[in-house]
Amino acid sequence: MLIGASRGLGRALAEEHLKRGWRVIASVRSGSALDALSTTYGDQLEVITLDATDWPAIDALGKDLKGRQIDLLLVNAGISGPITLPIGEVDPDVFGSVIMTNALAPLRIIDRLAHLVPSEGTIAVMSSDLASISRNTVATWEAYRMSKAALNMGLRSLSIRRRAEGRTYLALCPGWVRTDMGGPHAHLSIEESIPRLTDVIAARGGDNGVAYVNYQGQDVAW
Repeated sequence: MLIGASRGLGRALAEEHLKRGWRVIASVRSGSALDALSTTYGDQLEVITLDATDWPAIDALGKDLKGRQIDLLLVNAGISGPITLPIGEVDPDVFGSVIMTNALAPLRIIDRLAHLVPSEGTIAVMSSDLASISRNTVATWEAYRMSKAALNMGLRSLSIRRRAEGRTYLALCPGWVRTDMGGPHAHLSIEESIPRLTDVIAARGGDNGVAYVNYQGQDVAW
């Protein structure tokens, strides 16, 4: 199950898993965003319309999926917020939206859907290299960095709280990828990032515990 698959990395992850024979449940904000994939893959792809910050809808989704098994739950939904502004100049309402979408929403979704993921399954979030506190040497993207660092902390805490249930928890770094968010000057194409990131997810499955890992399979410093 991929939350946030309308475009960019999320859409590419959905397509990559479909190519590998997975049955995929993908959430989009627009009902037509994955029409082309639906035409190609038919019943292998199930598309649902969902806003990741619609709390009643998230609660309802957990109930609607009761009895189903999700081997991989990956929450990709996120926004960039103001890129160049120092945090002291970011509008508080804008920052609230960034932290709500990038940190609270993924963790809330996971807490409500984790019971559908078996003990040998994997739960993952789309983090970023920019979330690493120890590797932050250039600032910029301050609101985004803070939101993804909060996401990492929340995932780590959630994995500890649910440790007895098993599962592997992954905070994923796809690299700087040329998407609408990453921009045209990013280092990687989607084709250079997503297949390798999918390999990493598969390789780390069954490890249990929590890891912060990049698309090359390397652990990233928290």
